[in-house]
Amino acid sequence: MSIDNIDFLNLLENEETLDPENWDELKTLGHEMVDVMLDFLKNQRKYPAWRKPGDDVKNFLSESLPQESEARNKVFHDFVNNILPYSKGNVHPRYWAWVEGGGTPFGMLADMLASGMNPNLGIGDHAAMYVELQVLNWIKEFLGFSSEASGLLVSGGSVANFTALTVARNSIDAEIRTKGLFEARSRLTIYGSTETHSCVQKSIETLGLGSDSFIKIPVDKDYKIDLKELQQAISKDKKRGRLPFCIVGNAGTVNTGAIDPLNELAVLAKREKLWFHVDGAFGAFAAVVNELKKEIQGLHEADSLALDLHKWMCMPYETGCVLIKNKELHRKAFQLDPPYLTSHERGLPAGPESFGNYGLQLSRGFRALKVWMSLKEHGSEKYKRIIKQNIAQAKYLEYLIRQSDKLELMAPVSLNIVCFRFSNPELTTKELNALNREILMTLHERGIAIPTYTFLGNKYVLRVANVNHRSRKEDFEMLVKAVAEIGNILLEEGFIKRPMVVD
Repeated sequence: MSIDNIDFLNLLENEETLDPENWDELKTLGHEMVDVMLDFLKNQRKYPAWRKPGDDVKNFLSESLPQESEARNKVFHDFVNNILPYSKGNVHPRYWAWVEGGGTPFGMLADMLASGMNPNLGIGDHAAMYVELQVLNWIKEFLGFSSEASGLLVSGGSVANFTALTVARNSIDAEIRTKGLFEARSRLTIYGSTETHSCVQKSIETLGLGSDSFIKIPVDKDYKIDLKELQQAISKDKKRGRLPFCIVGNAGTVNTGAIDPLNELAVLAKREKLWFHVDGAFGAFAAVVNELKKEIQGLHEADSLALDLHKWMCMPYETGCVLIKNKELHRKAFQLDPPYLTSHERGLPAGPESFGNYGLQLSRGFRALKVWMSLKEHGSEKYKRIIKQNIAQAKYLEYLIRQSDKLELMAPVSLNIVCFRFSNPELTTKELNALNREILMTLHERGIAIPTYTFLGNKYVLRVANVNHRSRKEDFEMLVKAVAEIGNILLEEGFIKRPMVVD
């Protein structure tokens, strides 16, 4: 059936909208929603840190697409009964999994306001565009990064790293955008430590360079990149005709929180004429702590910087950021001028330069509002205190672990990440790995606390990444006590089974 066969006049006799017929009824329900969510956040200590969704919930969430309208009140109560109680848990005071912030109540409300305005921040002369520009300037000021840098709010560290590495790749050859890598004069290579986040490798693969172009450099005993090995790798690749173009430094690795020697990396990158990118997805914000400024000051020498404000800045998801020191190179990597996006002198098509000239997205949500409102609510000094508090709590956890005869610290605590395990000298590495894995799952299933895990070498370790503004001293005391008790009970109950030795 062609479009000409649609009976337009009859259809337009009964035009519909998605707005409510009764606004007052929706306002009443909206007040209830706000009350429920604020109580949910306020009372987190009364709840388990995590609850597994049962089969009834999974079945409910497997139902077919509804064909007809349901009452809003019913839809909301379905959420309250089947979704809200089974959240990931990262708003809980004892959530320290991966590196995930817990958001804030005011940030939640800011997201509601942004959704209500519903602007697209790709282009146009409207307030939301200026809010994002102001937020980017505030972030640069907060970190002491170049005020001339361009920037973009993105979904998270993965897209921030991808955006920065796109600019880095394109900066070595102006024709890469048009001719791709097929006519590159040599194979491009990029360098980072073995502790570099996996999203960097994904970015390299997506950019068409291939994972073999990512040269992973060993780390030292503190999990920092080995500078001597790095220099040797660059020299070796140059001798065999490859084209090194970028070094990635880590401002807080995701495994242990280690900070690479950023100053030395910046000097090496400048000497070798390479792009210097820093993945500071969460650790870059340590730069605002006076005691850590010396260790992380090489951050300011970076050509590009990836950040996540939904981690250590506690903004609601999704709030990542990328900063590029050379604005013109940033623009050249992404700018296009289709006729439907040309700027005008006046009207809505006027205003700031399109953010679409600096990244992949043209359709972009109003992420900046929750950042803007949160920074105004708390001010930069309180954020500095929270970051410093999290580091102090990590050091306190380290102290508690060292005081315990059942626990073993497994890596230096350089920022806010603590890696440890339940230990027993009579058990093999394989047995300890199995035991600590069981301890972790038991902690989760009992709703006690949510650390996660990693492998350091061949050893399975429990991993606390503390970007939680709700955590208190007693939460870490509870964690240490629970790990020791669960480990002891598992051993007493015969979790480790060994074959009997017959004389």
